[in-house]
Amino acid sequence: MSGYNAVLARNTENAPKAIGPYSQTVAFSHYNNFSAQLPIDPKSGKLVAGGVKAQAEQCFKNIKAIVDSIDHVMSDVVRITVFVKNIKDIDAVDEVYKTFFPSYDPARTIVAVAALPMDALVQIEALLSHGEGTIPNAPQAGDLIKLTNNTANAPTSPLSTQAVAFSHYNNLSAQLPIDPKSGRVVAGGVKEQAGQCLKNIKAILESIDVPFDDIVKINIFLKNLSDIDAVNEVYTTFFPDSAIARAVAYVPALTTVAASALPMDALVQIEAVVSHGDGTPPQAVEDRHGLIIEANNTENAPKSSLSTQTVAFSHYNHLSAQLPLDPKTGETVAGGVKEQAGQCLKNIKAIVESVDHAMDDVVKVNIFLKNIADIDAVDEVYTTFFPGGVPARRTVGVSALPKDALIQIDAVVANEEGTPPIV
Repeated sequence: MSGYNAVLARNTENAPKAIGPYSQTVAFSHYNNFSAQLPIDPKSGKLVAGGVKAQAEQCFKNIKAIVDSIDHVMSDVVRITVFVKNIKDIDAVDEVYKTFFPSYDPARTIVAVAALPMDALVQIEALLSHGEGTIPNAPQAGDLIKLTNNTANAPTSPLSTQAVAFSHYNNLSAQLPIDPKSGRVVAGGVKEQAGQCLKNIKAILESIDVPFDDIVKINIFLKNLSDIDAVNEVYTTFFPDSAIARAVAYVPALTTVAASALPMDALVQIEAVVSHGDGTPPQAVEDRHGLIIEANNTENAPKSSLSTQTVAFSHYNHLSAQLPLDPKTGETVAGGVKEQAGQCLKNIKAIVESVDHAMDDVVKVNIFLKNIADIDAVDEVYTTFFPGGVPARRTVGVSALPKDALIQIDAVVANEEGTPPIV
């Protein structure tokens, strides 16, 4: 067998069978990528009765069942993402959340969206560490450790850790526009709030001696999508950050999402995925130091001055969200949601192929739909790109998308060869 890492998709009968062509969890290298879990009873295949607390508990039970099925524990979770239909339900969800994470808090993102599959009130997604790795017949260092960090220079929360590192990635909790000294949302409009979110991210990274330009992926959640230009104006003052990054015009991969509401009635919330070149122990320094970020754009997919189409670090490629744009014209393709879904996936395929990978290397897909009822039509197209249904997946309904699109898709892709160290 190959000495490279392999994509490992797994399912268990103890969690709900996927309602679409996807796997419950897909492991690659040192991470398990979970599909977002709905509050479905795995025996009946239906949403559980009760309100948001009952639904949140079922989501977490489903996550735990998948975690147990792959011989892991809940403390291996490094990031939790909670999608709610009503932002006011967060306190109820938190009550349940604390019972599943009584002594350790992962990095966390909370956002309210316009709609969820099956008209659920909540959907929860997990990212897990995978110490043993996925090299066939050659277990990797099983005793890699998880590194957690909080700094007083950024907002703290009793329910989340600011940064959780494992292997070659730091996973940051989504940052709200909170002044860490006052604990309140900063005064001003969306520009001031976006600036505070990015300042908080920078403070967290500085506290762990990580440069701002080590960010590989940024996710921006906006209360009003019409604020996107104002946020981008602030964004460009933070990226590129260093002289080296400016010399090559490096910007991370980027996804912008319309939220129906955000915690603390914020206008914007920003999440970052950060490279961790030193890795986490017990890797020997000579085995882990100096990995490089590889950024790539191709003419065969739409380009943007604000983002890189794909940013690779270590064993993962992180793709910017793809809109249904024809790369030649820059315009939205004609037709309905099927044609638009096909174009998004064609753009992803073009990016993946431009870095000498194949669609079989995709481990996670995130779908954002203007109309959640379009999911069946999207799946018709989706299965032609992923006939085996291997990637893990998340689907949410959003109130609006850039360019007035009906759909937007981003992806995380395996990078089996890794990125080379600086010679």
